[in-house]
Amino acid sequence: MKKYRSSVGQRIYPVEYSSMTGNTVPHVLNSFISLDGGDDYVSRESGNRNESTYQDNVGSPGSDEALQGQDFPFPTVLVQDNVFGRARLHYGWWPSSGLYWSKGLLTLDISLHCWQGDDVRGFDTDPTKPLTGGIQTTGNYPGRARTPEELMADMDKVLSFCPGTKKINLHASYAIFDEEKPWVDRDKLEPKHFKKWVDFCKARGLGADFNPTFFSHPKCDPLTLASPNEETRKFWVEHGKACIRISQYLAEELGQPCTMNIWTGDGFKDVPADRKGPRDRYKASIDEILSEPYDFKLVKPCIESKVFGIGVEAYTVGSAEFALSYAAFNREKCIPLMDNGHYHPTEVVSDKIPALLAFFPEIALHITRPIRWDSDHVVLFDDETKEICKEIVRCGGLDGRVNIALDYFDASINRISAWTVGFRNVEKALLSALCTPHTALKELQDTNQFTELMVRQEELKTLPFGEVWDEYCRRNGVPVDGAWFEEVKKYEQNVLSKRI
Repeated sequence: MKKYRSSVGQRIYPVEYSSMTGNTVPHVLNSFISLDGGDDYVSRESGNRNESTYQDNVGSPGSDEALQGQDFPFPTVLVQDNVFGRARLHYGWWPSSGLYWSKGLLTLDISLHCWQGDDVRGFDTDPTKPLTGGIQTTGNYPGRARTPEELMADMDKVLSFCPGTKKINLHASYAIFDEEKPWVDRDKLEPKHFKKWVDFCKARGLGADFNPTFFSHPKCDPLTLASPNEETRKFWVEHGKACIRISQYLAEELGQPCTMNIWTGDGFKDVPADRKGPRDRYKASIDEILSEPYDFKLVKPCIESKVFGIGVEAYTVGSAEFALSYAAFNREKCIPLMDNGHYHPTEVVSDKIPALLAFFPEIALHITRPIRWDSDHVVLFDDETKEICKEIVRCGGLDGRVNIALDYFDASINRISAWTVGFRNVEKALLSALCTPHTALKELQDTNQFTELMVRQEELKTLPFGEVWDEYCRRNGVPVDGAWFEEVKKYEQNVLSKRI
């Protein structure tokens, strides 16, 4: 950042974020004179535009009300006018109204999935068993969590690197058993088997989401809720009902709604002789599960689809059409969930979000990174992640209409880093979307100014968003980019490498 000389006392004053908060902000920033090119005016936009200085002033994101305080939700933006033309010293050219949030401080809620830490093994069956249900974890990087205590310690480390408000996302297979609460099978699970997770969340101010575990179990024949074997189907229906009760418990104890996702890997490897029968049984099973009493304001059951998986390449019972139709006809008791790895590779969930929000008041997302199939690679700050988050922001998703969770697992790299990279990238994409002048861009689209729309959208890509992200991290008390990975390496050396 350039240095400026204040016109008050003619002293040199370096402009840094640490000095851009509190009562000194208006006095310091309104009196800057450039040291480099004559007496240049540097503006600070805080909701009141100074049109006499220049058009299209830039500004801190936020509502006018939020910007009238002594501190601001994001870094104040400086612009310098000199003989060489306007120079952006920081970020963007935004109007002071029409931005997409109304609170001074943002809380970007994301649910952190527990299964990245132990390669989807869980604690209720043999941890060396192969995964089933069409999913697969590849790699054998050292340091996999083997116990609830190790998994919680690893999640603590990840949470310390991630800004924003967090929830955790649990699978039923992560029930914690001990002498007082001995092992039971999945159809007999009770809230008490998740009390230690509740204690973990309460101590950290976290909410929790939940998932029945319809895979990697001897009772998969290989079907579960769609099985023609009534004993098998009944076992899994009872498991789903138990998970409804557990989700209600989590929501009541933690004071936050619990999204409970129903997904199975039911399907066939080759061309089936009967496509409708399994779907009729699946529908009946979900009906039975959702007959268990629950408060829909606290428990949000979801129906998640998938296009195919390993071993179920030819036919998936819970297809996109099935899942969406079920949610549409049962709006009073469930919501749709989309996983962006569960569609054909040419489909994009970013386009599906506004389509669903035109009909549903609330939806849920699992954000992952598919490579040619549902490979569940670590989420990157890539185009589709950015587009997904733009649609979340533009459609009012941060006001409670979109429940966001992560869903990926990579055992080929350090798991703490995998968790952290994915979480921070989704937060980056949300923040980047919040720093985008959607109202101005929408006006260009609505008035058929498509050439300028393309130009403006492309110009936005090179604005220095990294500085805004770093300030967001600082204000959330977590490391900026470039500062957290050294801690991961120390944790690997001191903790993970000792897990043999």
